[in-house]
Amino acid sequence: MPITETQHWPALMARAQGGDREAYNRLLKAMVPAIRAFARQKISDEALLEDVIQETLLAIHRVRHTYDPQRPVLPWVAAITSARAIDALRQRGRSQEVQDEEAVNRQAAVLPETDTDGHELNGYLDSLPVRQREIVESVHLREQSLAQAAAESNLSIAAVKSLLHRAMLNLRKSGKSNHEKS
Repeated sequence: MPITETQHWPALMARAQGGDREAYNRLLKAMVPAIRAFARQKISDEALLEDVIQETLLAIHRVRHTYDPQRPVLPWVAAITSARAIDALRQRGRSQEVQDEEAVNRQAAVLPETDTDGHELNGYLDSLPVRQREIVESVHLREQSLAQAAAESNLSIAAVKSLLHRAMLNLRKSGKSNHEKS
């Protein structure tokens, strides 16, 4: 995306935030190619790609009030697009090929292997503080989105991410110490 095309986006968004519908329509139309390019990095299925583009446009519409026109637009659009693409892949049961290795690493935390009854996993989860365990169960076992887990636990998405990160670190430590004992 040439810089000349995107350099006017902050001003258009500021006008859109002020209620200028024409500026808002111009901005959304101009964003579609960038959104498509960002989404295509993660999704190869054309139908799903179009769904993600539409979901991203809706998400931008819902959160446009949070955009700071003093900041670059593309990273903001890229983050929203990435989140919508990952959500779409999760909803599809993760059967869609993910082409971006970094996205795979972000969405699939490695949990310790379980025995057939799940006792080993339960033992690891029981070693976590209650809030961390609840977030791991919500996001990784019940496959909720970060937003769903945040709403269910009355936390911000940032707090859920932080708890999940700490839980994964604790699980990794716990897994290493158990392997060293074996």
